[in-house]
Amino acid sequence: MASTINYYTPEGLQKLKDDLQDLKVRGRAKAAEDLREARDKGDLSENAEYDAAKDAQGLLELKISKLEEVVGNARVLDETNMDFSKVLIMSKVKLKNLKNNTVLDYTLVAEEEADLAAGKISVKSPIGKGLLGKSAGDMAEITVPAGKLQFEILEISR
Repeated sequence: MASTINYYTPEGLQKLKDDLQDLKVRGRAKAAEDLREARDKGDLSENAEYDAAKDAQGLLELKISKLEEVVGNARVLDETNMDFSKVLIMSKVKLKNLKNNTVLDYTLVAEEEADLAAGKISVKSPIGKGLLGKSAGDMAEITVPAGKLQFEILEISR
C-alpha cells in the first residue's frame, strides 16, 4: 500500500512529533506500569485485568505505529512558493454563504490540524474539497450532510 504524503504547517508537524514522543515515553511507561500491577494480582490465565492491560498496550503500539507513518510521510509547506490566487492548502479564505449572507473565514489545513473553533478546516472535508482550486469571485456549490450550500469566494490570502 502506498503511503500518502500530507502537508503541514511547521507548528502542525511539531505538534504531531510532540504527540508521538509523548505516546512513546509516557504512554509506554503507563502501559508497562498497568501490566506490572495486573501481573501482581495473581494467575495470569484468569486475570481479566492483565488481558485488558495487554490489549491496551497493543492499541497503544498500533497508535504509535500509525503516527510514526504519518510523521514519516509529512512535509512542511513552503508558503513562499505558493500561488495564492487559487484556494490551496494553507489558504485563508473569506467566504459568503449565499443563503444567509454570513461571511466566514477559514484556513484550509491538513486533516490532523483541523480545528473548526479556530477556523481551520481540513482540505479533505466537503467544504475544503469544494473550495480547492477556486479563485476569488468564484461561486462554489458544496454538498454537505445537511444539503447543498452555495458560497461566494470573497478573498484568498495566506
